[in-house]
Parts: sequence; C-alpha cells; structure tokens
Amino acid sequence: MTFPDRYAVFGHPIGHSQSPRIHALFAAQTGQSLTYTAQDVPAEAFETAVREFFATGGKGLNCTVPLKELAFAWADSLSERAARAKAVNTLALRPDGAVFGDNTDGEGLVRDLTGNLGLEIGGRRVLLLGAGGAGRGVLAPLLALAPGRLVIANRTVAKAEILAGEFGDLGPVVGRGFADLAGESFDLILNATAASLGGEVPDLPGGILAAGGSCYDLAYGKEPTPFVRWGGAAGAALSVDGIGMLVEQAAVAFELWRGVRPATRPVIAALNAGRGLAA
Repeated sequence: MTFPDRYAVFGHPIGHSQSPRIHALFAAQTGQSLTYTAQDVPAEAFETAVREFFATGGKGLNCTVPLKELAFAWADSLSERAARAKAVNTLALRPDGAVFGDNTDGEGLVRDLTGNLGLEIGGRRVLLLGAGGAGRGVLAPLLALAPGRLVIANRTVAKAEILAGEFGDLGPVVGRGFADLAGESFDLILNATAASLGGEVPDLPGGILAAGGSCYDLAYGKEPTPFVRWGGAAGAALSVDGIGMLVEQAAVAFELWRGVRPATRPVIAALNAGRGLAA
C-alpha cells in the first residue's frame, strides 16, 4: 500500500494558517498525492519537531513565524536567496537525506505585486516598513525590480540602517526611522511589521502616500488588516493584504517539492471568496 507524501507547516501560532487549504487545492489541481498539515511549534521545540518530522517520513516543511531564522540555521544547504535573507521558509528533503533550505517569500511577493496586481516597481519610490525577518526575505527580489528608491523604515533606526547596508550592493536602499519620513512620499508602501497582528498600524507621518500610490500588507486576515484600512483612508489606488503573496510563495515551494507549478489565480479567488471578497 502506497501512502501519500507528507508535508506540513510549522509555526506559532498556527491556527489561522491557510496553507493546508492552499496545498490541498494545489494537489487536487495537479493530481499530486500528498497530505499537508499545520503544526503548532514554538521556537524552543523546533529542533526536536523538525528532526522527528523528517525521521518519520516527512518530505518537506514550510516554516513561518517565529521559525524562519531557526530553519535557516538547521538546513544542510541553502539557496542563494535564503543565504542572502538569512531566513528559510521552505525545507525540502533531498534524495541523499540532506535537507535543503529555500526562501520563497520574495518571489511570492513579486509575483503577486507584478503579475496578479499589475503594479510597476521599476523607477518607483518604495517604502518597506519593518526590518525583521519578513522584510529581510523580500528585499533582494524587490531590489531586482530596480525601484528608483527603496527606504526601509523601522522603530529601531539602527536595525533599518544595518539591513540597508547588507543589501546596498543590490540597489538604492537606505534605512530610516518612522519620524524621519516626514516630508517624503512613496508610490508603494509595504508593511512587513507585525503591527497588523496586534491590531495596530506603524506610526507614519501624514501625506506619505503619493497620489495614485498603493499599499500592501504582507500579513492577511479574515477581515481587512489595520494597515489595509489605513491605506484606504490615505487615498490609496490599491490597498490589499498578503493573501496573494501567501499563495504565490506556496506555489514556489510546491514546485520545489513536486516538480510542477500549480496555477495560483484560481486558488487566490477561492480564498478571497471564502473571505467574502471579490475574485
């Protein structure tokens, strides 16, 4: 008897995760035989849980908050983009038993911004809020789109400046504090802070969103996040959450594991329908 290949997402908390549904839809669409579950794994239990998962036949893992840096340290080998980000969200078991670490977040974000939403990044002024793991994972792919300027803003200014320094060889990127943004305006504001998870919005000066500009929250929820609502109130032409990024990064991981790229737009439409949003 042949059992389906086993995959999972580890994180803490994990109850809100849409990843099991996404991968079930991908599997049905592509005719792949697999199971995908969500497992609550706090940071202190990560090493034990990941060893047990692969030792008992697991084929691949996604890792979310707060485990991406731990997965980076645990992987036997890394993709170039994971090494650059110093964070891993996808682990894949290789035929020789080694575990490969990748970071699909940035590619997922870029695919959603440019492919699904039709946003032009080249030459534009981009503001990335937050200098933590979420922002670190998307910086290189964003800079590869050649924005005119990319500013990382963070409550702790030094963290933003250090992160900008790490990625300065890839394009025009600088680090700032939130208060230092007064008098500037941006065509695209990306929220990579955890503020939305706490029902808050970063403390941004007024007039920071350029006319016709867009807002994008890397977080997502059943309702519009506080940052998505902030974007709407600020007059954004488009203000959306990260459900598209979630699906797109999952598709990249699915292809790494299974060798086939699923269609993402039907899955995004299905998730949005479940939230009462238009496709």
